[in-house]
Amino acid sequence: MCYLNALRQPDLDAYQDALKNSDSPSGDSRFNIMTKDKEPIVRSFHFVCMIALIFGTIIQFSAESEFAVNESNKGLTHVPKGLSPKTIVLDMSQNYISELHLSDISFLSGLRVLRLSHNRLQHLDISIFKFNQDLEYLDLSHNQLQKISCHAVTSLKHLDLSFNDFDALPICEEFGNLTQLNFLGLSAKHLQQLDLLPVAHLHLSVILLELEGYYVKEHETESLQILNTKTLHLVFHPNNFFSVQANISVNNVGCLQLSNIRLKDENCHILITFLSELTRGPNLVNITLNHVETTWKCLVRVFQFLWPKPVEYLSIYNATIVEKIDKEDFTYSETSLKALKIEHITNKVFLFSQTVLYTVLSEMNIMMLTISDTPFIHMLCPQAPSTFKFLNFTQNVLTDSIFQECSTLVRLETLILQKNELKDLFKVGLMTKDMPSLEMLDVSWNSLEYDGRNRNCTWAERIEVLNLSSNILTDSVFRCLPPRLRVLDLHSNRITSIPENVIRLEALQELNVASNSLAHLPGCDSFSSLSVLIIDYNSISNPSAHFFQSCQKIRSINAGNNPFQCTCELREFIRSIGQVSSEVVEGWPDSYKCDYPESYKGTLLKDFHVSPLSCNTALLIATIGVTGLVLAVAVTVLCVYFDLPWYLRMVCQWTQTRHRARNTSLHELQRTLQFHAFISYSEHDSAWVKNELLPNLEKEDIRICLHERNFVPGKSIVENIINCIEKSYKSIFVLSPNFVQSEWCHYELYFAHHNLFHEGSNNLILILLDPIPQNSIPSKYHKLKALMAQRTYLEWPKEKSKHGLFWANIRAAFNVKLTLTTENNDVKT
Repeated sequence: MCYLNALRQPDLDAYQDALKNSDSPSGDSRFNIMTKDKEPIVRSFHFVCMIALIFGTIIQFSAESEFAVNESNKGLTHVPKGLSPKTIVLDMSQNYISELHLSDISFLSGLRVLRLSHNRLQHLDISIFKFNQDLEYLDLSHNQLQKISCHAVTSLKHLDLSFNDFDALPICEEFGNLTQLNFLGLSAKHLQQLDLLPVAHLHLSVILLELEGYYVKEHETESLQILNTKTLHLVFHPNNFFSVQANISVNNVGCLQLSNIRLKDENCHILITFLSELTRGPNLVNITLNHVETTWKCLVRVFQFLWPKPVEYLSIYNATIVEKIDKEDFTYSETSLKALKIEHITNKVFLFSQTVLYTVLSEMNIMMLTISDTPFIHMLCPQAPSTFKFLNFTQNVLTDSIFQECSTLVRLETLILQKNELKDLFKVGLMTKDMPSLEMLDVSWNSLEYDGRNRNCTWAERIEVLNLSSNILTDSVFRCLPPRLRVLDLHSNRITSIPENVIRLEALQELNVASNSLAHLPGCDSFSSLSVLIIDYNSISNPSAHFFQSCQKIRSINAGNNPFQCTCELREFIRSIGQVSSEVVEGWPDSYKCDYPESYKGTLLKDFHVSPLSCNTALLIATIGVTGLVLAVAVTVLCVYFDLPWYLRMVCQWTQTRHRARNTSLHELQRTLQFHAFISYSEHDSAWVKNELLPNLEKEDIRICLHERNFVPGKSIVENIINCIEKSYKSIFVLSPNFVQSEWCHYELYFAHHNLFHEGSNNLILILLDPIPQNSIPSKYHKLKALMAQRTYLEWPKEKSKHGLFWANIRAAFNVKLTLTTENNDVKT
């Protein structure tokens, strides 16, 4: 707790503005099932990571700022040239730099962070930083400094001179002017009581005192008075047994951390004596021991020494137990200690009584106990009603037998058993039945199953928060849950559906079923109070659009990263999302993408659109029906307008006649031509044909076919027309208003035009006897309109002087050699 405050103020405040715009990685979007902060001791753990976090902050800033330069671990022997004057962060750690000159950095007027740790500096004149008026963070640790020349860089907030070769603490009068200083790292081989007097008036948050090279003769004792700091971190030599005999008195220290402590039974009293002076401070409430090697006997003695002290939080990290483990007497007197945290124990004693070890821990009269990342296979039930309110046994090898039939944990409110060897959910429930105060249970990251074989699960009545994530539970788990749950975490299991006949969890507010195999969104019939649902990374393809109607109290849902099928059924769900606040749907729209069909894969749901017509069957049928009806009406109108039945009848008759003619003429090798021309005209124009046209053509030996003299009796009119047209080289049509009114003339014109395309010849001659107005031609005679528009016709002149030219044009149309073939001979004209 105290370390967090120390870290935030001395080391991070100075860089918050610089880091404010950087993108820091966000955590898991899923809610943390451990919503209650019932372990204040956990905050002191951050003390261990102080230097790492500070350096990590600077590295992050270096990576993301355009004015950050990273020259670490590049084999440098001097400060590189060409640095930008705008440089704010400069990291030259882990190199071989042995000297630093004013000219190296004086031009970096905006420099705020300078890291020179892990180099070979032996002497440093701090006055070289006098032009760096914004310098806030200066790390000179892990060098070979033996002497420094002092100068007050009043902007400094972090100054680290630890892990160097100073004989005495490198403190000078000028340091008293560093009024903004929060962190001060020092190292020394000898201590004097008033070494820190020049900075006694400063409000330091952290003092790091490295004593790896500290040495005094046996039976000699040195003193040091630390007047004003919140956190004191002492680092000893990692390979030497603890032998520091110094009286370090503290006034305002709230957090004490000791690193690298090697103990055996013979020197255990030296540590206890050392702690005696430190623990006299009225404000010391938090002690952390890091990297400890000790015997079990000495560890128990340290516990016993601290038990009556005002210390409230004790943390031990990376401890190794050596030599032997025997039964040790422990007096559980009244204590101020609230929480003990032991993390990562290595036991090098292989033959010992488990009961000896577990008894000391299980009978402690404290509120909170954490033993994590250890090889503990069991934990004893306290013999008398226990004061434990918080137990955390994360990452051990505890089995289903833990706390079975244990009725003394009557005050326990929070129990964390994640990452153990639990297998049977039914037995976990039985374990809690005698824990009447239990409210939060975390059994995640185990191998829990529930077979649901007609066994009624029994749970502590007051459990409100239950973490069952990362197990191998199936749908049956919903039949084995505490009835008063408010928060339930089931993510990363093997759940395929939420059965309808489940226990009604009326109080459930938060449900996490992410990373399972659910195919549908659950309804809220059994979860009437549900307000938070996390169901991402499942197998939901067609979520129900009625979810928001069923779950009226939902204020947050995360259903992204599912294999959505972008079909018609999904439109209603997308529409329903659009009707709720964007704050309700977590991850929208980026996490909601189409997975099927392939053409839409990767498309955001908000960008998926489909025609309403293709999704409404009734509307589609109606549209097809109306379209078909309109088409039928249109075809009917066109048929009537263009007299389509008439054309169909003509085509049929022509086809039949051609068929009969082909059957009777299969022996002929080519078409039989008997006439130069077939003349089609209206009976009303017969006088002009017989008096003008025929005489002028026949006198030129042009053989003419007329219907009244050349039609064969007994054959149909249509068949005679077709035969005459086929036996004639040309077809002459005498056009006039009378021609237009004659249906038989139109038949002849139709068959002649059809023969034109059939034979591929130019066999039509159009003579316009009298003008024909376009509006007088019936609409069904569109063929005649087309021919008059497309083909050249000869107009009969009224003036006699022009008749000669007219007849010359007619004769020119027959100015060819024509072979007339009969059955027995050939006639050439």
